[in-house]
Amino acid sequence: MTVNHPHILLLAGTFEARQLARQLSDRLPHARITASFAGAVQDLPDLPVPARVGGFGGPEGLARYMADSGVSLLIDATHPFAARMSQHAAIAAQSLSCPLIRLERPGWVPKRGDNWIPAASFNEARHLLPDHARAFLAVGRKEIGQFADRTDVFALARMIEAPPVVLPDHCKLILSRPAQTVDEEVALFQAHGIDHIVCKNSGGMRSYAKIEAANRLQLPVIMIERPRLPEVPAAQSVQGLCDWVTEALKPTS
Repeated sequence: MTVNHPHILLLAGTFEARQLARQLSDRLPHARITASFAGAVQDLPDLPVPARVGGFGGPEGLARYMADSGVSLLIDATHPFAARMSQHAAIAAQSLSCPLIRLERPGWVPKRGDNWIPAASFNEARHLLPDHARAFLAVGRKEIGQFADRTDVFALARMIEAPPVVLPDHCKLILSRPAQTVDEEVALFQAHGIDHIVCKNSGGMRSYAKIEAANRLQLPVIMIERPRLPEVPAAQSVQGLCDWVTEALKPTS
């Protein structure tokens, strides 16, 4: 791995990825850092490093980009449910013998008073909703369509960007980031008579308020389990990953 003039490719799209870009830029002034975002992103964050937008064309395309750009370290800081991208990253890095490290955000665990119903997939979560439920769906723009045929269910769906499909009349869409306080989530659920929550076990604190609100209101949460990801070196915090990268790319005298 080139340490005097390294090129880091950061697979981004999460809050932690933005933190990584800023911290690594400060700590590794000798490094070239490129933040890569999926084509679905419309509003790019303000970052101190160049951004690349769009897909790579599978693991072969990613490997080709890495080879052509002289990437010496690959960081996977994508969403825990972006399983395909993580698989492509592992395949591409292995094909080039390029070091790869993943930021593995710890998942949520139930606490006293939580009423979680585990679901192994989005399809299972759809079937676990009881008849005529009033559900709050925090499942993402790509997966929301899997709930479209549950016409007996009132679905309140929140996401940052509009989904690629037109939602049926029984679904109400809120385009916004997660609420920042438990009180805001409680008020939202009560205003719409929500009696079930369906969400991904994304982990992190930025979207945990809905889980605490469900606990307060004693609402069942259908919790979709994380997909299995490739076994690669991983850090569970931004600080831990930054420390690892800083040590690995320490310039030689």
